[in-house]
Amino acid sequence: MRAMAEFIMRGRVQATLVVVGCAALPLLFWLSAAAGCLVLLRRGLSGASGVLAWALLPALVWWYFGDPRTLMVLLGSWGLAALLRASESWVRVLLVSVAAGLLYSVILGAVFREPIEAMAGELQKLLPHVFGDVYQQMSVEERARLGALITPVLNGLIAAVLQIVSVVCLILGRYWQALLYNPGGFGREFRSLRLPRAPMLVLLVCMLVAPNFGPQLAMLTPLCSVPLMFAGLALIHGLVAAKRLTRFWLVGLYVTLLLFMQLIYPLLVVFAIVDSLIDFRGRLASKDADNGSANGEG
Repeated sequence: MRAMAEFIMRGRVQATLVVVGCAALPLLFWLSAAAGCLVLLRRGLSGASGVLAWALLPALVWWYFGDPRTLMVLLGSWGLAALLRASESWVRVLLVSVAAGLLYSVILGAVFREPIEAMAGELQKLLPHVFGDVYQQMSVEERARLGALITPVLNGLIAAVLQIVSVVCLILGRYWQALLYNPGGFGREFRSLRLPRAPMLVLLVCMLVAPNFGPQLAMLTPLCSVPLMFAGLALIHGLVAAKRLTRFWLVGLYVTLLLFMQLIYPLLVVFAIVDSLIDFRGRLASKDADNGSANGEG
C-alpha cells in the first residue's frame, strides 16, 4: 500500500496514470477514486484538478455504455475529500455522504429503473414466504403499502452501497496521506470519530419516521444508517486501542461483518447510537485517568 501511495505522489504523470488507468478498468474504479482522494487531500483542488479531470474521461465512457457508477463514486469521493480537507471533520463528511447517497439514488432510479422494478417485483412474490402467517393476516391496504416500499428501499440499498464505497475510498486516500506524511495520524483521527447527539437523533428520526410520509422516503433508511455504521466501527477501533487489545479483534470484526452483514451491520448502528448518548471512550478515558492518579503520584 505504501509503494502505491509513493508512486501516486511521485509526480503528476504517475498520479494521472493510476487515476485514469484504474478508472478505465472494470472493478478498479475504487482504486482510482482513492488515488484521486490522496492527490486532492495533499495538493488541494487547484493542484489536483488536472489529474482528476483526466480520470473523468473513462468514467464518462462507462456512463455512455450504461454504467454511471464509476463517475458517481469518483465525484462523490472527491467531493467528500474536498470537504474533509476544508473542514477536517469526519462528522461533516459522514453527514454530507447522506446527501451524496440521496443523489446516487436519484440517478440510479433514472438509469436502472426497469431492472430495479423487475427485481422488486420478484422480491414482492417472496413476501408471503418470508412473512408467513403475518403476511396472510395483513389487510389489502397493508400489503399494498408494504409492496410499495420495496422499490425505494431497494434503490436506497444500492445507493447506500455506493455511498459506503465512496467513504471507503476517502478513508483509503486519507490512510495513504497519513502513511506518507503523518504516520499514525489517521488511526488517531478515525478512533476519535463520534457522532454528536443532535445529528445522531436526526439520522435516527429519518431512518424510522421518514417512510411514514411516503414510500419514496423509505430510501432514507439505508442511506442514513451509513454514518452510524462508520461511527460504530470507529467506536470498536477506539475501544480496542484503549484496551490495548491485539489486532485479532479487528480482523475478527471485519470477517464477521462480511460473513454476517445482516446481523453485524445493525449492531454497529445500535452501538453508534448508544455511544452518542453515553460516550464510551470518554468514560473509559476518565476511568483510566482516575486509576492513574491513584498510583502514588497524585
